[in-house]
Amino acid sequence: MEILLNICLGMGLSAACGFRVFVPLLAMSIASLSGHLTLSPGFQWIGTYSAFIAFGTATIFEVAAYYIPWVDNLMDSIAAPAAMIAGTIVAASSIIQISPLMKWTLAIIAGGGTAAIFHGATTLMRGASTAVTGGLGNHAVATTELGIASGLSILAITLPLASGVVVLVLLFFVTRKGFQKLFKRRRTESTS
Repeated sequence: MEILLNICLGMGLSAACGFRVFVPLLAMSIASLSGHLTLSPGFQWIGTYSAFIAFGTATIFEVAAYYIPWVDNLMDSIAAPAAMIAGTIVAASSIIQISPLMKWTLAIIAGGGTAAIFHGATTLMRGASTAVTGGLGNHAVATTELGIASGLSILAITLPLASGVVVLVLLFFVTRKGFQKLFKRRRTESTS
């Protein structure tokens, strides 16, 4: 049961990385420093005061950048690989007492993959907002993404199983919506 909780914790934090790269890392650092989170061997550095300061500073800059018009779209392209890497790191750091091969396989697929899917969805949302509002509506998108990243991070640390369920439900809807758009586009291309 502990392994399942660790995987759900990793998935919840990885999904949050798809919305904001540094918010989940900051949450992990705070939870580890306060004794509420045990990190996997080799990842205890996340729970140090140096890491806390670094993640706090990076979070402030990341959040602020998403409120600057046009910089937010640039940040999406920069954050794509960063989200996958952060998703893999948070998943690997939360999976304890499992073989290294299984740990890193789960971290890459469940962690990095989950972060990539959610980051892709947020990039599409921001692109649509920019197209419709000329970037003026992106503040609402940025605030929503920050709220989701913060909420998922807190949920993952406090109730990992619930966060795993939330992430799976969100993944279902995001991938379903993506496949619907893909099939609709292919139907349109084949009829023209």
